[in-house]
Amino acid sequence: MSGIGGKVIALTGASSGIGEATAVHLAERGAHVVLGARRKDRLEAVVERITASGGSARGVVVDVTSRDDLARLVGAALEGFGRLDVLVSNAGTMAVSPFDDLRQDDWDAMVATHITGLLNGIGAALPVFRRQRSGQFVNVASTAAYVVKSPQAVYAATKTAVKVLTEGLRQESGPDLRVTLVSPGFTNTEGVGKGGSPEAAAELARQRDEIAMPPSAIASAIAYAIEQPEGIDVSEIVVRPTVQA
Repeated sequence: MSGIGGKVIALTGASSGIGEATAVHLAERGAHVVLGARRKDRLEAVVERITASGGSARGVVVDVTSRDDLARLVGAALEGFGRLDVLVSNAGTMAVSPFDDLRQDDWDAMVATHITGLLNGIGAALPVFRRQRSGQFVNVASTAAYVVKSPQAVYAATKTAVKVLTEGLRQESGPDLRVTLVSPGFTNTEGVGKGGSPEAAAELARQRDEIAMPPSAIASAIAYAIEQPEGIDVSEIVVRPTVQA
């Protein structure tokens, strides 16, 4: 199936930021979107926003660190629409801090969300895609996977892992599946400057307010990868503000 209209697309981290913008954009293009996020109230608000405009959406409360939750997200797509065409793994946390702060709970959260969460999505969706002989993974990394800047080392390491895992998955995907990595630069989301050390959070928030691009820019990039004709795989997209070094 080419294009976006009629495709069944599941997204994680869909209650705000890039996930919300992507869900709305894809639904406007005619996709059936199945949204996963931890915050039930925010999730329900996004679903209501889409359905009130005539779109097709349903929500599932999901913590990506749970295998069972990712299985429920994929299961909701199958139950509601009979198939799953795309899984967008977007859930993330940017709790950055210098190593000397020893904020190990934040380190664990980034590893669990970005790496374990991604693998849980692959574990849930890959058998479905193999049975269907079609499907697409869209994994959201970061420009931090290309350029490491202090104090973002742990965040950058986890996003580099997303990049590596995505490339490995692409190599094993075979002729029937598509695998895309989308790496945003500074994007104006609530997650920037949230968590981590107060000093690092304040600096990130300052940079966000000065140079960040809107989440809609990443939504458009994701849609571009999804809408390609069958047999065409956009393997990697990097999107950053022109003023970002």
